[in-house]
Amino acid sequence: MYEIAIIGAGPAGASAALFTAKAGKKTLLIDNDKSITKRAWVENHYGVMEITGPDLVETGKKQAEKFGAELVAGQVTNIVKTEQGFTVETDGAGTFEARHVILATGVLVDLAEKIGVTTKPGTEPRIKTVIDVDRDGKTSVEGIWAAGTCAGVSVHTIITAGDGARVAINVISELNGERYVDHDVLKS
Repeated sequence: MYEIAIIGAGPAGASAALFTAKAGKKTLLIDNDKSITKRAWVENHYGVMEITGPDLVETGKKQAEKFGAELVAGQVTNIVKTEQGFTVETDGAGTFEARHVILATGVLVDLAEKIGVTTKPGTEPRIKTVIDVDRDGKTSVEGIWAAGTCAGVSVHTIITAGDGARVAINVISELNGERYVDHDVLKS
């Protein structure tokens, strides 16, 4: 049983996985390799002079794996509520059990709609529908969270990555029963 399964390894999902894995949470990151970021050229991401979208996505995945997230290539086809949390079904990569799920599916909300998560009209250009989330990233289904573009934030990678981190911190805090903060300090 994973503590957290994250669907989508673009900037929001990989950032969320980096935080949850670094916090010691057993983290699964499932990616279908269809991130719109893979078509991007990025010059407006803080701390990075310039980078291709594919390189940014691959770096994010490597960072998450460095801290212990398990990366699985596959398409999630269904998420089913169980007594312990959720069963995440894929198109050939197997099924996985998780206590919490973070949807970081970019511009796609079809999985969210299929599993009964409430959606609403999007406000960003060309984003017709987004997942309805509260200020912490919780959806209408207890235990399912959403981050990034699918949750209604701007498509800019710096914003979706930050939103993934924010939602991850909120999930970690809920699991821990107290507010979680991750501060690294330079070694002297």
